Amino acid sequence: MKRKLVSFDWAMKKILRQKANFRILEGFLTELLKFDVKIEEILESEANQETEDDKFNRVDLLAKNEKDELILIEIQHNSEIDYFHRMLYGTAKLICEHIQKGGGYTKVKKVYSVNIVYFSLGQGDDYIYYGKTDFIGLNKKDTLTPSSRQKEDFQIDKVNEIYPEYYILRVNNFDDVAKNTLDEWIYFLKNEEIDDNFNAKGLDLAKESLDILKLDDKARSIYNRREQNRMYKESLLYTAKTDGIKEGLKRGIEKGIEKGIEKGIKQGIEKGMEKGVEKGVEKEKVKIAINSLENGLDIKTISLITGLTVDEIKSLK
Repeated sequence: MKRKLVSFDWAMKKILRQKANFRILEGFLTELLKFDVKIEEILESEANQETEDDKFNRVDLLAKNEKDELILIEIQHNSEIDYFHRMLYGTAKLICEHIQKGGGYTKVKKVYSVNIVYFSLGQGDDYIYYGKTDFIGLNKKDTLTPSSRQKEDFQIDKVNEIYPEYYILRVNNFDDVAKNTLDEWIYFLKNEEIDDNFNAKGLDLAKESLDILKLDDKARSIYNRREQNRMYKESLLYTAKTDGIKEGLKRGIEKGIEKGIEKGIKQGIEKGMEKGVEKGVEKEKVKIAINSLENGLDIKTISLITGLTVDEIKSLK
């Protein structure tokens, strides 16, 4: 029987930071990274601190494993056009923050960046993407490898073992058919449920520890309110975007045709439609921005939805 479990981002913020629950995270990371992960401690990062925006938008967790490597897990619900850039910034910042002064470049820590996103990041058909750094010969197409001394001194076999590795889980692209143990984790991330037949590492513990029914009354109330807020915000974003596009195109086409008919020539119709669409869309953007402000959306989010600048939106207040 399937039971409704708390969302993984809530678990990361409230439950999985406890040492007693490290095995849940270790199970997830072991299935994803394809090697056994043993978490030594959870480290503090700026995004771990609760802010008004983080309550139902973004959560991250920074862990250190027994190899002294850093694993950054980030969950993002709302669309962010520069998310790829932020992934790079996040790993670079971690490397700089965790290198000791005077320690030399050999002390640079290995970083794994695990990104769980609930929006359409980039373009692609898959739901799990992996990125690493290799140096490929432009002429002979060979892969640059460490020298014998480098292999011995740094205990590596490949150059890419030094560089950050990236994992992107585009949860909404998953088709709900679990073909392997990693898919079982993706199913949980998407549906907040665990099938009794699943046997991926960590899921048995997750089923017990993340059961909503096992939260005390206060925690359950906070969780339910937080989920309602998140769904409401997502609904506002979706409605504002779809309504704005449909209404803007409709009005623009109507005005464009009307203007074109008045001129009575094909060129007039085409230009009228273009200008009409443009004016209609711009007017609708302003309308959407005003409605969004009245509904309490922040200016940055409104700018992403409408394409209006921050200053243009501020002038509407």
